[in-house]
Amino acid sequence: MTSQLPKNSVAETLADKIVALKPGILPAPTLHKCEDLLIDVVGLCVTARNEDYARSALEGWDDDGSCTVIGHTRTLTASGAAFVNGTAAHGEDFDDTFEGGPVHAGAVIVPAVLAACERHNPDGRMALTGIAVGTEVLCRLSLVVPKAVHKAGFHPTAIFGAMGAAAGVGAALGLTARQIVDALGIAGSMAGGIIEYLAEGAWTKRLHAGWAAQSGLRAALLARQGFVGPRTVFEGVHGLFHGFAHTTHGDYDALTGDFGTRWVTDTLAFKPYPCGTMAQPYIDCARRLAARGVKAEDIGEIVCEVAEGTVHRLWEPLASKQRPGNGYAAKFATPYLLATGFVHGGVGLGAFTEAAIGDARVLALAAKVKFVIDPQNPYPNNYTGHIRATLKDGSVVEERQPHMRGGAQEPLTRQDVADKFALNARHGGWTKTQSDATLKLLASLYNGRIDLSSLRG
Repeated sequence: MTSQLPKNSVAETLADKIVALKPGILPAPTLHKCEDLLIDVVGLCVTARNEDYARSALEGWDDDGSCTVIGHTRTLTASGAAFVNGTAAHGEDFDDTFEGGPVHAGAVIVPAVLAACERHNPDGRMALTGIAVGTEVLCRLSLVVPKAVHKAGFHPTAIFGAMGAAAGVGAALGLTARQIVDALGIAGSMAGGIIEYLAEGAWTKRLHAGWAAQSGLRAALLARQGFVGPRTVFEGVHGLFHGFAHTTHGDYDALTGDFGTRWVTDTLAFKPYPCGTMAQPYIDCARRLAARGVKAEDIGEIVCEVAEGTVHRLWEPLASKQRPGNGYAAKFATPYLLATGFVHGGVGLGAFTEAAIGDARVLALAAKVKFVIDPQNPYPNNYTGHIRATLKDGSVVEERQPHMRGGAQEPLTRQDVADKFALNARHGGWTKTQSDATLKLLASLYNGRIDLSSLRG
């Protein structure tokens, strides 16, 4: 059996490329994106600080330590901080997206690396390297066998997040190539996360990012102390892709081929709305349709062309997506989201309260929304939107969007990201003084010593 194993495994090839990266050599666009990630994730942690799921996550973690839980006075161990911050950052589904995946990198990698560095290596340059490496690994893993992990019933952010966090923390703590291979091998046995939360809007998707963050961190620390993991964790007959994608065949070159010379991290998308990523262009289409003067009561039917790969998460069962049972389920219900954008001119953090999901005007319009599968839809390489509304007088009006606003083809500016941070901080109860001081801190965090103490409380 041993003779059939590769001389150089995928993990070994990747680890060699990771350790070859030196602090301070990131291209300007990648550095800029990692700065945006830091701002965005911290803001998302603050906006969730008073939410019930964030409090449950904090109170359910029983190992106090010295690491910062953003927006709270209590401090935890590094793994505890990574878990709670990751859960909070992903909690409102307002975090970044890699369009080729889809996966959410920032909510996993930033909490893991910040906690690891705060506890073990408070060097801002190494934190930057770790965040860049972890993000790149997580995103590239989603390209090896596109859509297969979702189809198998798992959440790719949860599965690939543990691996990305292990790589990112390993780079931030200066692990050797052998240790990074072990960390990846160990993390493969810690990865998990089913998407059954879709059935009734349960909270488990929220913890997937946090669990992946702390799992990768623990894997890296174990590897640093000599714990051995399988070097064929990716391509092995019982490896990660066999377990979670039901195949060992994939484009592993998408992971390792030009790693370190081309950064897919540069294309990360930041969401304009706090809800499912693929629904966002449909919300924009609905807003434009309303802006044209179309009235909800004049609409007889709305039909949307959609990607087959999004149907099981965002469109079916249709009745539940037209009338979601709770606020979290509403975040993954395109008919409801589309109708909210049409009726209210947008979808904000307040669109998921009990009162909001019972809005009669929104529900009446959502009930008119249906879908058809477009076999030519470019998902997951690009997220598009489409609405065809048939009015009661028989006329038809249509809107299309060729890409996601906030994504690679229409990125948010640094000011947009800062404005989103301020919005999230205000929603979380922070004052403008706290918000401004935090933005100033984050602007220089990668240049000096990692000190997050001012983010407590």
